[in-house]
Amino acid sequence: MAITFELKKNGNDDIGFLSFFEIGNNLRFQIERVYYVYGAKKNTKRGMHAHKELEQIVFCPYGAIRFRLDDANSTEEINLDEPNKGLYIGKGIWREMVWEEDNSVLVVAASMLYDEKDYIRDYGMFLSLVKSGYWKKE
Repeated sequence: MAITFELKKNGNDDIGFLSFFEIGNNLRFQIERVYYVYGAKKNTKRGMHAHKELEQIVFCPYGAIRFRLDDANSTEEINLDEPNKGLYIGKGIWREMVWEEDNSVLVVAASMLYDEKDYIRDYGMFLSLVKSGYWKKE
């Protein structure tokens, strides 16, 4: 459903660390947009949607955020709680995020520019699209 991975990490405890991802290594798509969410309090819930076509790489460089992912057949929960831990979320996955710590930061690299028409914000509609075969496995 989703793929977790470790971002490359350079440095040490004396000078700190630098982590990164690269097209061709971690990314399955060309980045069209990068955005970040910050300033949320513990237990804040966000997401509650799926995308028709958008793919994302997400990571939490500060704090901890729990992802609940649902493909209408199964669900999984993934905690992003280390700055070098990343998560790939493909199209057709319902996502809900819960901030596990105040002021956690969520960074997202997306395959498309913002397009409200790509969002599915109604869970019933999401289930109907899955049932209809909208995202057929290739």
